[in-house]
Amino acid sequence: MTATAPAPSTARARVTAFLPRLALVLAALLATLFTAAAPATAHAALTASDPTDGAVVATAPAQVTLSFSEQVAMGDDSIRVLDPQGKRVDTGELRDMCSGNTVRYGTALHTGLPNGTYTVAWQAVSADSHPISGAFTFSIGAPSATDVSLPTAQAGGGPIGIAYGIARYAAYAGFTVLVGGAAFILLCWRRGAAERPLQKLVVRAWVTLTAATLAMLVLRTPYTGSGSFSDVFDLNGLRAVLETKTGASLVSRLLLLGAAALFVAVLFGVYARRVAGLGPEEADRSDRLDGADESDPADEAERPDDTSDLTFGLAIGGAVVAGGIAATWALSEHASTGIQPGIAMPADILHLMAVATWLGGLAALLVALHKVPGIERVAVRRFSRVAFVSVLVLAVTGVYQSWRQLGSWSALTGTDYGQLLLLKVGLVAVLLGIAYVSRTWTSRLAEAPTDAEAAVASVPAVGQTADDVSRETAPGAVSEGPGVSRETEPVAVPTDPERAAQLARQRAARESAQEKRVRDADPDRAGLRRAVLAEAAIAVILLAVTTVLTSTEPGRTVEREAGRGSTATAVPDRAVKITLPFDTGGPNGKGSVRLELDPGRVGANTLHLWSESADGAPFDLPEIKVAFTLPAKDIGPLPLVPERAAPGHWTASGVQLPLAGEWRIDVTVRTSDIDQTTVQKTVKIG
Repeated sequence: MTATAPAPSTARARVTAFLPRLALVLAALLATLFTAAAPATAHAALTASDPTDGAVVATAPAQVTLSFSEQVAMGDDSIRVLDPQGKRVDTGELRDMCSGNTVRYGTALHTGLPNGTYTVAWQAVSADSHPISGAFTFSIGAPSATDVSLPTAQAGGGPIGIAYGIARYAAYAGFTVLVGGAAFILLCWRRGAAERPLQKLVVRAWVTLTAATLAMLVLRTPYTGSGSFSDVFDLNGLRAVLETKTGASLVSRLLLLGAAALFVAVLFGVYARRVAGLGPEEADRSDRLDGADESDPADEAERPDDTSDLTFGLAIGGAVVAGGIAATWALSEHASTGIQPGIAMPADILHLMAVATWLGGLAALLVALHKVPGIERVAVRRFSRVAFVSVLVLAVTGVYQSWRQLGSWSALTGTDYGQLLLLKVGLVAVLLGIAYVSRTWTSRLAEAPTDAEAAVASVPAVGQTADDVSRETAPGAVSEGPGVSRETEPVAVPTDPERAAQLARQRAARESAQEKRVRDADPDRAGLRRAVLAEAAIAVILLAVTTVLTSTEPGRTVEREAGRGSTATAVPDRAVKITLPFDTGGPNGKGSVRLELDPGRVGANTLHLWSESADGAPFDLPEIKVAFTLPAKDIGPLPLVPERAAPGHWTASGVQLPLAGEWRIDVTVRTSDIDQTTVQKTVKIG
């Protein structure tokens, strides 16, 4: 009994009918994920603390609390309070005091603490997967000498940070080459699936991405914790990592890489055997007929052993797997936090896919130009069009991501994130310039005569005799490419092993020299090869900058943390007036404080504070405190407790500001026995 395969048109119709259903399922899944993500600011920042940094309190506080700009992950040892001798004075139990949009954690202190300076060291993991840390001091009674030095190393730094960063770079590079190499074969050069150099490139990219993902998974515990390589073997830490969003993303990536392995096996197995059987001319005709009318008997008669349906299926499956792998970054890093996560995550997926298609395809083209002398010119022209579309997608998604992570021109030039972004834009501009040169060489290839390679193939290689040429062109030889042949009939092999090895080396050298002659015979191809090599070199640097950029605190967060963009400037002979909204998180905890500093200049000033509830009524707070700090001169904080003048109104006279500069005003409000927060504003005096 003979089984008959369905007609190509029928198979494609079934796949096409299935696509709308697949799109609906994916859309529903993405909508569920996106609506579950709450807006936040990428890279959490410490926005307030109680006691504040440098504060001097009269009596020992019962606890220390920290407030953050977004949700963070913390453990029992995340907040440590040390006395002047370096001994821990906290209970070691983390208190979750989050309420609504307020993200606050604290730890209780032992009773009966003596006077002196105490150090608070904290560490957490931001919602975008990056570790953050910091330290500050406060004093009870009066400042004192302390044996505790504030930590200078940042969380995620040191050797473990370097190792984790290398793994991140390898993961990005592996993803880029894996996706781009497969896309180059399916979209530009189907016969490349049967070429050994391209197979090695894609398989090695898969291995690199898999190994890098495993390394990130085992390094995650020390990277976000102690920073010691010995914690790699901490099974409890690994179990805790698997319960986090980042750990789940890494595990999902490994599962998707299993599906990618199946895709690669089909691409370089069944598919490679089919396209290899077509031959260059038939494969090219199959590509041209791919968009033809399949109902036309003439087209159907001309169509060879068609691979278009398998190509179509591999393209759809590969796009789904590649999009899933890209989503493991989007769902766990910057795109998943900050403003508009529902738009940012799909934009980030498209951005990663476009980068991989362009730069990974560039790597595949470079390998083909150097290792495969028989690459068709039409493949180069197709890649040029694919790269152009990828650059358009990169431009649109890149502009949106830049606005989202920066938010202002000052962040573009005044933060590390903005400066790295400018460097990335410059590298992309250089890459586009070289790509323009490559397009020029591509157009020359299209206009150049096609018989140059055949002419070179007929010329004997260095050290090759006429008998060798006649044997290689005999009926028993099968062409593997222009100027390269492989004998299929048995050849007498010398019995002497040394002589056999010598002949094998000579044959390999002859074939290599002949392939090089073919490649170098076409000056247009050689020019294109040099241009693509330059593109690849810039692409490697671009990937490195992108890797650093993904682990850098976004400019929007830096400005919020530092108070930039919200600086009020004092006008001569006019009082400084600012309004500070607050939310302590408790019942009736929302309101605002209006502050007036008169005359708002260096020297003595009078301070007035008015507190209002959310409905605009006077809010008679149980307690309100103010502190002035001049960070540029390391002055302050200068604490101040104003006197109550009326319900919702406090005042203080003789407020001394000794120097001109940008003074930070911290206002601490308490709405109940346990609910309080600190808000701040930077004011330029003088």
